[in-house]
Amino acid sequence: MAGDRNFDDLAYRFASNVYQTLKGRIRLDVIQRDLEQRCPQLQQPGGVILDAGCGRAPFAGPLLSLGHKVTLVDVSVEMLKLALAEVEPTALAEQKLAWFHGTIVQYQRQAWSGQSFDVILCHAVLEWVEDPQALLHSIHTMLKPGGVLSLLFYNLDGLIFKNLLRTNFKKVNQGQYRGGRRSLTPTYPRKIDDVKTWCQALNLEPVCHSGIRVFHDFVLNEEDRNRQPEELKALELQFSSQSPYRELGRYQHMLWQKPK
Repeated sequence: MAGDRNFDDLAYRFASNVYQTLKGRIRLDVIQRDLEQRCPQLQQPGGVILDAGCGRAPFAGPLLSLGHKVTLVDVSVEMLKLALAEVEPTALAEQKLAWFHGTIVQYQRQAWSGQSFDVILCHAVLEWVEDPQALLHSIHTMLKPGGVLSLLFYNLDGLIFKNLLRTNFKKVNQGQYRGGRRSLTPTYPRKIDDVKTWCQALNLEPVCHSGIRVFHDFVLNEEDRNRQPEELKALELQFSSQSPYRELGRYQHMLWQKPK
């Protein structure tokens, strides 16, 4: 078994390849749109937020500025260093920001105070862990009744479609989509129906579902892919919530609510 992925060895490459690119901005724009429109818990100050598998934690600063308390959890100490470097030092001093180095399951079992979270962000984590259901169970345990889970994961169907377009037929026929050790392709791409089944088994209720990069990555000419970035982003947002484009998005973003 490959086990859970730790990004200590690729933290800086990951940050530059994801957060500082057009595809990274598309990803953040869709997530932010969904959270602003469908997650009222974030619109009033005083929320308690967990960023589970935070990476560089691009939402931590904005959430802190809105008056929320944020806890960052990541198995990569190098990613945590990058995340903390982006946050105002006063947030730590005023105890508005806390952090834990370890897995989400370890945090829930070893360090969680028992105070439930209003919102839990779990972005681009499911596709890197060996036991996604254990991860989701820990998240469900820590989520307040009425609270919202923002779940982002790498879509297996989108990966298959891109390989078909690139005529990587050997890979498709073998069903081998796992990225290598030095690759940013996730270890465990997930099927949409599987993730829905896992969340529904925890009695979570669907609130919102969007696809991320529903066509950007399928434009094979890289020059065309970056030619009109603002128009491209606008069209990505437009089609992100529409089937069948949504289900082909390279990432899937879902909001789930825990019943009160």
